[in-house]
Amino acid sequence: MRLDVPACAAALGLTYAGPISGGEVGAGHVLLPDGRRAVLTGGHRDSVPLIDVARAAGVPAPRYELVAEFAGATVVVQELLPGRPPGPLDQAVLDSMLAVSARCNGLLCDSGLPQRQLYLHRDGPGFCQHGSLAGHSARTAALLARVRAVPLRTLPGDDLVHFDYHPGNVLVSDTGTVTGVVDWDGAGRGNRAFDLVTLLFVLTRHAPHLTDQVRAAAAELAPPEVLAACWAHMALRQVDWSIRHHTPDEVDAWLTVAEGDAVAW
Repeated sequence: MRLDVPACAAALGLTYAGPISGGEVGAGHVLLPDGRRAVLTGGHRDSVPLIDVARAAGVPAPRYELVAEFAGATVVVQELLPGRPPGPLDQAVLDSMLAVSARCNGLLCDSGLPQRQLYLHRDGPGFCQHGSLAGHSARTAALLARVRAVPLRTLPGDDLVHFDYHPGNVLVSDTGTVTGVVDWDGAGRGNRAFDLVTLLFVLTRHAPHLTDQVRAAAAELAPPEVLAACWAHMALRQVDWSIRHHTPDEVDAWLTVAEGDAVAW
């Protein structure tokens, strides 16, 4: 369910200042009591310490101004970062995204956080739903069987992993430098190769001419069995979400990506 941003802003005593397009949960601009413009959207309290870790390492993540509850959901008011959505990805943006990802190396080695579940063998919390693939078509059922055949259950590693690192969650300058990385709700501990596989999954559909560099970078970070598990997770997650929330054409498009062998899974 999408967040009613104007109603939430009013409940928090903030001034609603207009919508932000895109995203799955809803977001909008608000004015803080001191007049600064910020972003109100859905979020998680557990993300706050991880964002602090990211910011300390030089990752341009937004500072959280407020975390509150509204209509049974957690919402956040976060710093408005400079920059704009990147549009069609080019080499400059890709290079900057890879450089930002590199800053996350080993950041959670002393955190004590558990390894993240990949949900290849059971449903995830609101995503990676196995039943949608099982019941949609013979083609999606075959993909589900392939996903479930991947043995890895958790993601090893000590890096800070964003878990949804793609162009839709970054802002860039006019020169293509990443000025912001948003949507840290799923962040956790693991191998940051997962973020590069996420990026590879998206680029395979939208910018295939840039995939070789990302594939090579991911292969330097993780062995083939880990890369295969990351790809299986993305296949399950994206196809499931498309079945439940988007059009048949979107399902077919992401299913074609998922069935590919970008990481030889």
